[in-house]
Amino acid sequence: MRELIEQLASKRQLEKKDYIRLLEQLNEEDEQYLRELAKQKAIEYYGKDVYVRGLIEYTNFCKNDCYYCGIRKSNSNAMRYRLTKEEILACCKEGYELGFRTFVLQGGEDGFFTDDKIEDIIWAIKKEYSDCALTLSIGERSYEAYKRFYDAGADRYLLRHETADELHYEKLHPSNLSLRTRKECLYQLKEIGYQVGCGFMVGSPFQTIENLAKDLVFIKELSPHMVGIGPFISHKDTPFKDYENGLVSLTLNLIAIIRLMLPNILIPATTALGTLDKMGREKGILAGANVLMPNLSPVSVRKKYMLYDNKICTGDEAAQCRQCLNQRIERIGYHIVTERGDCKAL
Repeated sequence: MRELIEQLASKRQLEKKDYIRLLEQLNEEDEQYLRELAKQKAIEYYGKDVYVRGLIEYTNFCKNDCYYCGIRKSNSNAMRYRLTKEEILACCKEGYELGFRTFVLQGGEDGFFTDDKIEDIIWAIKKEYSDCALTLSIGERSYEAYKRFYDAGADRYLLRHETADELHYEKLHPSNLSLRTRKECLYQLKEIGYQVGCGFMVGSPFQTIENLAKDLVFIKELSPHMVGIGPFISHKDTPFKDYENGLVSLTLNLIAIIRLMLPNILIPATTALGTLDKMGREKGILAGANVLMPNLSPVSVRKKYMLYDNKICTGDEAAQCRQCLNQRIERIGYHIVTERGDCKAL
């Protein structure tokens, strides 16, 4: 396996069959070697800097009914909310004072927030915080909408592809959603000029090692600026409530593989990692990740934006989150920096 890992590190890609072999046959020693190579590659590009993104979960209404998601349309137990523009700007103000220089506006696909309303919110944020990057994570929209948001000042767009296998995609989503549309959106976003992020859940129901290999091939083909992956965690009010959670170890291996494939990109150590393993986010950084996304949403709504069960940090104030993360990251020899944290050039 070591030879295959070194091949990946030097050539930055493998064939699908080799990704399958790598994922199936890694032993504990190989895993340590893979993650150490990835950690060193991240340090080569970013030093020991870790970027923070202030996450603002502005609505948990969603028109979609994805089978894995706690805010799916059919979940009648979800307590729905929407933040006003003023509340969103208040989150940005608090975040800016705490040193955040990227804000991530994330929400369900909520028809209440029309293109006009989103554009207005973007203008307001960028007018007040022109030195900050603004990331949108608001799902599938039209090319025209994406262009309007970009022209208004949005810098980045996160849109997880969830799986690059069509049959697997159909098992995770209702028939009105398609992998083809999702991929088209990603390529449109890139064409417009966004820094684009994709990603997937590790260990989602029905996922195979071949599915994961397809994900890696697709990610290399797309060549995004960011890749967000985290372990699948079930939610009690979804059709997948009884499915097992994804593995932290496999997630860490995939973070490392993606770092070696695309050495200059931004990779978050996700909240889902920290939910399944109290040291999960630190382990993610030590496997090649370099971004954290603490929550800037008002504490009053955090427990309502529950994509999966037992999510961490839902009761913490933003300042608490920032202080806690600083201490955690410093303990492993890294440091959080007050920067936009753009993707480095290869």
